Amino acid sequence: MRQAIDVTPRGSWPEGDAAASVTLAFDDRHRRRIRLTDDRGEDFLLNLKSAKVLHDGDGLALEDGGYIRVQAALEAVADIKTASAAHTARIAWHIGNRHTPVQVLDDGTLRIRDDHVLVAMIEGLGAEVVRHQAPFAPEPGAYDSGSHAHDHA
Repeated sequence: MRQAIDVTPRGSWPEGDAAASVTLAFDDRHRRRIRLTDDRGEDFLLNLKSAKVLHDGDGLALEDGGYIRVQAALEAVADIKTASAAHTARIAWHIGNRHTPVQVLDDGTLRIRDDHVLVAMIEGLGAEVVRHQAPFAPEPGAYDSGSHAHDHA
């Protein structure tokens, strides 16, 4: 069975040479050792030295050479738009107060997993919410030393 033994960040591996891809939801992208199936239906073993968060575009280095490209799956998300930076800060505070993972998009839009209770609260606070399917890559947290910086949008 093929073994993926290391993670190479997006932009740091020859993406055109990907032997396969694997599409995973956010909750499935924090792993150390697990049997996975690539997008063509072929099994492989993810066998890392320590648990890592896999980001969209990362390359899983195979033991015998080559890479498997990580793709973030589409998930039910809610994008939150506000009228001002202060309004966004208030909304972010309420989301954080509920210990809910949040992704901050490049344009300042906040993205959470689609949750009808949170969406109702956020709309009640005057924000516009758009529910749709998109990759979800929340902020890793201030104390997460294992992440690598790149655009998550």
